[in-house]
Formats: sequence, C-alpha cells, structure tokens
Amino acid sequence: MAIERTPVGPGAGAASPAAPGTVPVALPGTQSRTASRPMTPRRIAERVVFIVLLLFFTLLFVYPFIWLLSASLKTTTEVFNNVLIPNPPHFENYTNLIGQQPVLNWAWNSFVVSVLAATTVTISSALVAFAFAYFRFPGRNLLFGLVLATLLLPGTVTMIPTFLIWNFLGFNNSLVPLWAGNLFGSAFYIFLLRQFFMTLPRELFEAARVDGANHLRIWWSIALPLTRAALVVVFVFELKAAWTDLLKPLIFLHDIALYTLPRGLKAIVDNPSIGGQKEWELLAAAGVIVTVPMIIVFFLGQRYFLEGIATTGSKG
Repeated sequence: MAIERTPVGPGAGAASPAAPGTVPVALPGTQSRTASRPMTPRRIAERVVFIVLLLFFTLLFVYPFIWLLSASLKTTTEVFNNVLIPNPPHFENYTNLIGQQPVLNWAWNSFVVSVLAATTVTISSALVAFAFAYFRFPGRNLLFGLVLATLLLPGTVTMIPTFLIWNFLGFNNSLVPLWAGNLFGSAFYIFLLRQFFMTLPRELFEAARVDGANHLRIWWSIALPLTRAALVVVFVFELKAAWTDLLKPLIFLHDIALYTLPRGLKAIVDNPSIGGQKEWELLAAAGVIVTVPMIIVFFLGQRYFLEGIATTGSKG
C-alpha cells in the first residue's frame, strides 16, 4: 500500500483527493495549531492567577462607581458609612434632585452638545484625513506635519483668542461654542483616520474613478463604509469628551438654563446647601446621572470600539 505524505498546518493549501490505496500521513513536526495543549499544573496555576488578577483590577476600577451609586440611595447621615447596600434604598433622592435643580434640562443640553460635537468632528476629520491619505501633492507631508504640530499647543494658549472670536460673533452665553469648533476637525482624529485610510487598497478608488465617481462620492460611498470601526472610535471618543467637558461651559455659559450636566454638577459642588443643608446624597445622585449615559454608550458600541482600536493599531 502506497503512503502519501500530506503536510498539515498553515500554508498546506487545500487537500487534494488521495489516490486509491493511499493513506495520508502527516509529516513529522507539522502538528496542527488548533490541537489543544494538555492542561498541566503550571498552565492551570497561570490561568488561576490571571483570573484572580483580572477580578481584582475589575473590582478596583468598578468600586468607585458602586460606592457612588450606593451613596446616591442613602440618607445624609449614611452617605459616608461605607455600607454598599443601603437599607432601605432611598430612590426619592433622584426625584428630589430633579425637583430642586433643572437636571433634565442640563441633561438635554449635554445630549445636544455631545451629539453635535461628535458628529461634526467625525465627518470633518474623516474628510481631511481622506484628503491626506488619497491625494498626492507637493508639500503634503509638510502640511500634515503642521496639522500634527497643533497638538503641541496647550489649550490655555488658545483659550482667550477662542473666547474673543466667539464673543465677537455674538455666540457668548450659548451652546454654539461648545460644539461648532469641531466643524474644523481635530488633529488627533485626523491622524487616527489617515492611518486607517492609508491601509485601504488604492485600486478601489481608482476603479471608482474609472466608473465616473467624483472624489466626494468615493469618500462617502467607499472610504467611510470601509472605516466604520475607526469612525465609531472617533465618535465615541468625542462623545465622551464633550459629555464630560467642564472648561468650555465654565467659560461660555452664564445662564443656568443653558448649563450642561458637568457645569450643573459644578454649581451644586460650589453651593452644596441644597434644601438648607449639605445633602451629599443629592450630589452623588447627580454624579450617577452624569456617569450612566457614558457606560451605556460604551456598552452598546464596545464591539465597534474594540475592533476599531485593534484594527487601527495593527494597520496604522
């Protein structure tokens, strides 16, 4: 009986039908990578240590939020007793907070500002990044270097000129300065998306040009769908940044009705005497209201978020 030696492992290619009377035999040292290794005592110990460390650091990062949530359901005298399960829980703290402060109005302002800021910076940065990745023109690298150089400017350097510009345009004490600056893109996001666009096959764009598509059509119909994960990363980053931003609301917002959640939380911290006494449980409830939406966003977009981070890091 003839014996046919069949290589097993990566690069072996598709298996061809064996001739009659032959027995496929794997070459020495070509064990399949998918074969599971035996669980030795050392591997079991390593896995146990890894799981214990993972649980430890998970609890370490989650504990502050658990404490905040617990404190928001306690009375004033129980806030700092370090008991994580309040008995009984006082859910009326949230209704009292909403009744005493325009929290829902602040939440709506934060939602509008965050969505507009994330949407505008994602679209504008993607457009500029595609231009740097696709077009070839003299001085492209120099211009891109100048864009990246703006990352070296501290925000305090441009704070006063930015305020003077928006004040001259008549947008002081409005929500416009909190998001409209993103219409001009962000140097960090431009760099992030450019690295991703450069990994796309240029032949796709050239084929679209042959079919009559213009550059804007190529960007919208080909480049953006192929970089969806990276776009989600940019959107989530900016959504979180705009949602938790305190500096801009402190500079531009003076009317309490225009406050965002961080600005309103700062107002409560500055004047904690809500209802005539220091009711820290209401401050904790406000902190929970600020935190929970971002947890939901990261939970819903975690697949695209992790995919975009991993893909951009490996291809960039």
